[in-house]
Amino acid sequence: MSSRTLRSVRSGRRTTSSPSPLARRLPLVAAAVVVAGLATACGPSPAPAGSAVQAGTGTPAPERPADGTAPGASPEVSATPSALPSGPASGSASASAPASASAAGSPQGTARSGGATGSGAVSGSGSGPGSGGTKPAPATPTPAPARVPGPGYDGSADARALLDAALRAAKSDGRMVLLDFGANWCGNCKAADKVFAQPATTALLADDYHLVKVDIGGDNSANSALLREYSPSGGTYTMPVLVVVTPSGTTRVDTHATGNPPLTADGINTFLRKWAP
Repeated sequence: MSSRTLRSVRSGRRTTSSPSPLARRLPLVAAAVVVAGLATACGPSPAPAGSAVQAGTGTPAPERPADGTAPGASPEVSATPSALPSGPASGSASASAPASASAAGSPQGTARSGGATGSGAVSGSGSGPGSGGTKPAPATPTPAPARVPGPGYDGSADARALLDAALRAAKSDGRMVLLDFGANWCGNCKAADKVFAQPATTALLADDYHLVKVDIGGDNSANSALLREYSPSGGTYTMPVLVVVTPSGTTRVDTHATGNPPLTADGINTFLRKWAP
């Protein structure tokens, strides 16, 4: 009797023990089925923010070192089309590092990511407004012909004022000043006047000289003082006395000291050409 009771108790303990392994696995299988269904409905989980995904694999790309170079790649190797991985995600992860290394290593390298060569950004033909090319110097305008006074000498004219005006004009246009000291009764002075009136001589005077005629045949002391200032050798003057003066007022030639040229067209024209500026 007692042995049967003991067996029944033991058998009861076996029946009330922990559930079988199959019973324990059923909830896990059901949970896996639910998770798989959710994954199918929602799609694959996105990659973490800031990570790149290799094209065609769905796995995160290896992290790039802090120096900007691609993993396992030399920083001096330029990017080429064959070396760039294909796929839409490869432009931001792999092409930027070789392109930056190529641009930093060679000033004339090609920037693949930008699609333009480095030389095109700095090239210039040199013909534009800012090229710094030499510009032709503006042509200097030819001064108008100087006025040539007519024959004779005006005893009432202010010779000093006429000379000052001629010197100012000479400083402006670079001509010489020709002082003609003479008198209306002087035969040689009349001969010189006839030559001055000839077209060729008039042209020489108008191109290269400012002619000032000073009357020294009367009692004009101011004109006589002017003669002694520009022909200081003194003595007896043979008229006409021709004195060539620079724009600064310096005497170049004084015919009282050197002698008059022949009072002909050839003689006076040769004299004018010799002392022209």
